[in-house]
Amino acid sequence: MKRINALTIAGTDPSGGAGIQADLKTFSALEAYGTSVITALVAQNTRGVQSVYHLDPVFVGAQIDAVLSDVRIDAIKIGMLDNAAIVDVVAERLAHYGAANVVLDTVMLAKSGDALLMPDAVDRLRTRLLPQVALITPNLPEAAALLNTPSAGDEQTMRMQGRALLEYGCGAVLMKGGHLDNGESPDWLITRAQEVRFTTPRIATRNTHGTGCTLSAALAALRPRHDCWETTVAAAKDYLTGALAQADSLEVGAGIGPVHHFYGWW
Repeated sequence: MKRINALTIAGTDPSGGAGIQADLKTFSALEAYGTSVITALVAQNTRGVQSVYHLDPVFVGAQIDAVLSDVRIDAIKIGMLDNAAIVDVVAERLAHYGAANVVLDTVMLAKSGDALLMPDAVDRLRTRLLPQVALITPNLPEAAALLNTPSAGDEQTMRMQGRALLEYGCGAVLMKGGHLDNGESPDWLITRAQEVRFTTPRIATRNTHGTGCTLSAALAALRPRHDCWETTVAAAKDYLTGALAQADSLEVGAGIGPVHHFYGWW
């Protein structure tokens, strides 16, 4: 089997549950070699975000050049982008290198509710990055923000909003239904050819820090080994379900703890 090299472009999480740290753990757990580009230095833990150190967009671009000019990258996960200038740099450099298998996690808020994307960057995300990526993974509030519309309250509206997001040029949309008030956690994969529903029972745990990061990183790590997004999503959700189911076995922090990325190992 070909070795998979994956790249994460995201912010940091010193407590290890989300961001760059979660992405690299996910890549390793799924047997992909992880590389990284840091977009912001975030002082956060299981209780929330304390501070964000904003990086020079030129330096973010230099990191991308350092990786993509040297390493064969088979898939890319994009997470926290912080501000409009960094969105522009990432979009420009990915276009320059013709990056493929790009998964965009449309990160806007941390699990604690703290903002991770400045308001002026939402339009740039919509117009500069969406047309370049193979898959976006918005939760319901993020999809609503991208569309400037109320958040979906049912699956029919989820599907409608997913189809609307496709119009911005991305290859596919995975609408995440975790915010719906029911016993399931339904997701809808929306492409121009099909709409596929995925569902798993909700895991009874408060330790969900990094679930969005982990799912999108898993999608990037697994996509080169699958023929389509449908089977990739199924495999990524299986991995995340296991990580959530074992989250309570960790002893990390006093707030919303992380999922267990290495549940299959220890």
